[in-house]
Amino acid sequence: MSMKWLLSFLFVVINGWAQQHVDRVLVFTKTEGFRHKSIEAGVQTFKALGEEHGFNVFHTENAAQFTNENLKQFKVVVFLNTTGNVLNSLQEAALQRYVNQGGSFMGVHAATDTEFDWPWYGKLVGAYFENHPKPAKAILKKTPYAHQATAHLEAEWAHFDEWYNFKSISSDIQVLLFLDESSYSGGENGHHHPIAWCQEFDGGRMFYTGLGHTAEAYNDTNVKQHLLGGILYCLRR
Repeated sequence: MSMKWLLSFLFVVINGWAQQHVDRVLVFTKTEGFRHKSIEAGVQTFKALGEEHGFNVFHTENAAQFTNENLKQFKVVVFLNTTGNVLNSLQEAALQRYVNQGGSFMGVHAATDTEFDWPWYGKLVGAYFENHPKPAKAILKKTPYAHQATAHLEAEWAHFDEWYNFKSISSDIQVLLFLDESSYSGGENGHHHPIAWCQEFDGGRMFYTGLGHTAEAYNDTNVKQHLLGGILYCLRR
């Protein structure tokens, strides 16, 4: 056996082992209601962040992927602009068991416009969508809570997006960003209008951001760093 052959063999083995142990992220984009035109841009952004920061992103719109066995291979499940009732009862049970066993969930924008008939999901995602005014530029204010998703931001940040008003906001969430309702028209959640938050929940961990309605948002450096921070938090890095 030549040294060159042995080194080549070891490279293949080590590289295969490394690939098996890279963190996996499942990005789910099924819609049963409004479909955001920005979904494709969002998926590409997640994939690019994975390539740059050492995690593999798998995209699906197939709810049949939500089984106990399949979800075990992912450290994070992302609901990216999902809408409506996207899972059946068996798939819901699989997601709940996944979180109970320490899995992480990340919701982007319309993830709060999803699964209205499933109370556990409402507690997981932290709030449900109520309505929204026309997209506008608004001021976001960072809370004092230290987090990877907001560490790069100034105390106040102006950003153009579609700003959700929420109902049934959980008292257990840790708010990371508030909207300044005086900076735009149509806000209905008061002086402390949460727009990004996280929490430890039912054995797992979750992060949600209300940003991400427009395709342009996914080209914004601040937004991409915000999403990356959410992923890293969910990956427990």
